[in-house]
Amino acid sequence: MAGKRPFGNPVPVSDLATEILDPVLRKRAGMSIGLVQSWEEIAGPRLAGRSRPEKIQWPRRMHEDDPFEPAVLVIACEGMAALHLQHETGEIINRVNAFLGFNAVGRIRIVQKPVLSQKLRPKPAARPLNDAEKSKLSRTVGKIEDDGLRASLERLGATILGQRKP
Repeated sequence: MAGKRPFGNPVPVSDLATEILDPVLRKRAGMSIGLVQSWEEIAGPRLAGRSRPEKIQWPRRMHEDDPFEPAVLVIACEGMAALHLQHETGEIINRVNAFLGFNAVGRIRIVQKPVLSQKLRPKPAARPLNDAEKSKLSRTVGKIEDDGLRASLERLGATILGQRKP
């Protein structure tokens, strides 16, 4: 994809997406895409996988003369990560402010909700089949002539039977 640079040098798609998404994220959530992208460095690897910054709520100013008040950072997290996050709020506030370059955040509000999409969640492992289930499965798919189809159906059957309780 040719960019606006001389000689038509290619521009990474991530740069183009950042240019498009950053103004939208600023308007909707009050924060930059850099905060979202750097969340793992800010929160640490233990919390970053189970939490994400949702938005920064800036207090309303009635007049221009009103003094600056720090904002509230809303963080979505799931399960026990909320407890860990609550214990590390002071440190996270300091890291976010250091990242932003000024004392922008004064408090953190934790919202519990699913953070990982269903696609990223680890699937439960199927239990191993016993001998009776294996023999029944092999008898069921044994009459199929195509080797590839038979192997695929056998794997499917093993997965289905492995998810059921014995």
